Amino acid sequence: MHHQWLLLAACFWVIFMFMVASKFITLTFKDPDVYSAKQEFLFLTTMPEVRKLPEEKHIPEELKPTGKELPDSRLVQPLVYMERLELIRNVCRDDALKNLSHTPVSKFVLDRIFVCDKHKILFCQTPKVGNTQWKKVLIVLNGAFPSIEEIPENVVHDHEKNGLPRLSSFSDAEIQKRLKTYFKFFIVRDPFERLISAFKDKFVHNPRFEPWYRHEIAPGIIRKYRRNRTETRGIQFEDFVRYLGDPNHRWLDLQFGDHIIHWVTYVELCAPCEIMYSVIGHHETLEDDAPYILKEAGIDHLVSYPTIPPGITVYNRTKVERYFLGISKRDIRRLYARFEGDFKLFGYQKPDFLLN
Repeated sequence: MHHQWLLLAACFWVIFMFMVASKFITLTFKDPDVYSAKQEFLFLTTMPEVRKLPEEKHIPEELKPTGKELPDSRLVQPLVYMERLELIRNVCRDDALKNLSHTPVSKFVLDRIFVCDKHKILFCQTPKVGNTQWKKVLIVLNGAFPSIEEIPENVVHDHEKNGLPRLSSFSDAEIQKRLKTYFKFFIVRDPFERLISAFKDKFVHNPRFEPWYRHEIAPGIIRKYRRNRTETRGIQFEDFVRYLGDPNHRWLDLQFGDHIIHWVTYVELCAPCEIMYSVIGHHETLEDDAPYILKEAGIDHLVSYPTIPPGITVYNRTKVERYFLGISKRDIRRLYARFEGDFKLFGYQKPDFLLN
């Protein structure tokens, strides 16, 4: 009996010592300096910490970026460029603006689109929006010249020498293939400011190698649209505005031929409702847009956009007001009626300061 009590006491003692030891071990491993280090090591070597990612916005298939992806990076299209494309699609669906936003993909449009097959790029020319520099970029990419600096100015617009094929030079099947698969872009700027630039360049400064603007086109506009027949001055901006705002301007356009590319609408030049472009750049934000376009096209490691002089791309409302000063509200409203599609498609504010 005595031995049984001793055995029972020994069992209780063993159980008590085991409980104390277990408590000590638990406290030891809960020491922050030891456990956290051990835990961190385990997480680093087995499974990384998983953080809950913010909910991703659903992007419709047609709005997903269409630029080519570089082999070693994933290009995510910033919201501003997606918003521009979405705005175009919304305006294109607006039946009230259909006559101002839609145009057939005619030879005239295909003549405006330059091709770089080597890098699968299509560029639609919109004159008076810095297009000369984009042409230089494509000329280098096509291999006609090793660098932008080495391209003679008289070669840039000489399509016999600059190595830039037009989309119209391909067969119908080849045209469709390129329109569906190539990176496509063009640049826009405030429509009225672009018209001022076109007027200054072609009729005021009129380069010597383009005499037809001053000696053929200007007299044709003056004969039809100048109100004061005794006025002997050369073409004025008011004459130009009346011509562009005339609903029956097309009969003069036919006489002027392709020279009208400097002042017709972006819709007429590039058919943005018929062709799904990858990126639309804005002249006013070209410092950001040019590098982005090069990156999206997958060519930023091959060529750079030429340096942009400070302030040259900023919208100048004072200049716009000065040029339209003295022009009747009726003529300005008719001009806006023609270019309203451009204002709406590309998000430019309606110039109420000129219209009201």
